[in-house]
Amino acid sequence: MERMEIGLAPSLRPSIAAGAVTPKGSEMRILIADDHDLLRDTLVLYLQSEGGFETVTAPDYPTAANLVAADAFDLVLLDFSMPGMDGLTGLERIMAMEGNHRVAIISGTANREVAEQALASGAAGFLPKTLSAKSLINAVRFMAMGEQYAPLDFMRAEDEEPQHPLAELLSQREFEVLQGLTEGKSNKEIARDLDIREPTVKLHVKTLYRKIGASNRTQAAMIARDKGLF
Repeated sequence: MERMEIGLAPSLRPSIAAGAVTPKGSEMRILIADDHDLLRDTLVLYLQSEGGFETVTAPDYPTAANLVAADAFDLVLLDFSMPGMDGLTGLERIMAMEGNHRVAIISGTANREVAEQALASGAAGFLPKTLSAKSLINAVRFMAMGEQYAPLDFMRAEDEEPQHPLAELLSQREFEVLQGLTEGKSNKEIARDLDIREPTVKLHVKTLYRKIGASNRTQAAMIARDKGLF
């Protein structure tokens, strides 16, 4: 499966200020709220390249809530783990705010159970951060038009990660930490996403290096991607 590539080199990284509007002369206005700058900016570029969208970005939940209160959006995308989100509570609060906006969750850590709960509460959809660019664009358009979206392969998958030669070498937590490394996250960000202490993340990083034969973060991420783990 083609996956979203978020590991752009620093020289290629877009500069899109959080809270800035990127007009495209479209009827579809999308708010993207995520605390990871690179991922947030990459989503904007995907939608810009397609055309037909106007995007606004927010780096955290309070900023997103203020934007929704002050403006109208066809679709609001909320990162499940960003500061202030408080999981599904944040989703429900944004959904309850005045306006005709639809709200969806985007996440690289939430499992199928969270996705099912979000959909049951009336969310417009659930987007794993592993979606391909084409699938992401189609999903955003689909949800903005009033439909509910969740990828079938994600919703039908078993709760455990599919067996993979590299994954079999790692514990579940080491697997999750390695996923964070491939997404370009710092130890602090990984610790927050997984609700564990930063020293614990460092320990997992050191252990997984040994298990997969990596000497640093970049090499670990490259090995995971080259082996098709993520």
